[in-house]
Amino acid sequence: MPHDESWFSFLPNYDALVALARRLNGEVSPDGLSWYAHQPVQIQHVLGLIFVVLVLLVFGLVTFSKIKNTQDAVVPEGKFSIRTFVELFTSYVYNQMSNMMGRKAAKFFLPLIGTCAFVIFFSNFLGLLPFFPVPTSNLNTTAALAIVIFFATHIFGVKEHGIAYFKHFLGPYLPLAPLMVVIEIISHLARPLTLAVRLMANMTADHLVLGIFIGLVPFVVPLPLYALGGIVVTVQTLVFCLLSTVYISMAIAHEGH
Repeated sequence: MPHDESWFSFLPNYDALVALARRLNGEVSPDGLSWYAHQPVQIQHVLGLIFVVLVLLVFGLVTFSKIKNTQDAVVPEGKFSIRTFVELFTSYVYNQMSNMMGRKAAKFFLPLIGTCAFVIFFSNFLGLLPFFPVPTSNLNTTAALAIVIFFATHIFGVKEHGIAYFKHFLGPYLPLAPLMVVIEIISHLARPLTLAVRLMANMTADHLVLGIFIGLVPFVVPLPLYALGGIVVTVQTLVFCLLSTVYISMAIAHEGH
């Protein structure tokens, strides 16, 4: 398959979807180039993310059906299943968060960080499957996730401290406040940028290397690369979520804690 194609290219009315995306993207030329990036419009990452969301929806419904009876759900299943995977995954994310921000805050922010963890992990894992796109190898996807974390950090920081939240932008020494404000603003704006670019760059490189070796030697040789790819998928999910937890915990923390 061509680099910009996947199984989603066989969907009914796929060409109509591409044409619609081009119109919404502000296409100004017949070659399909966007007005701001001078690149052809791509929707594979969007379709990949929609597919991931649908899979997670199925996982959620299956898990809910297993645990809605709380008395029966107390005893874990004796085999690896969708419910077991979801419980282990959620438990690991929660434990990591509670170690960094405390149990109360971890319980409150688990829906946000946990959702990011599931979406990123499954999006990354999709790239290990032949002829599937990697939603997180596109900057639009990773930037959207990073921007959500960015706004959540400052919204809950203000909610926790009020206007006093912005006091730390001034620094500890008042005469240097103008300089510290500039430095702090640059630092905070760099956070979503680094979150988005790091995840996108690593997943793009991993998918590209795996695709090259599968194309050259499609059988035994790529197996170690699949194992390495599995590590990359997990580590990049962990890095994004841990850094997001750190940013939020720093925003809501009180002095002396």
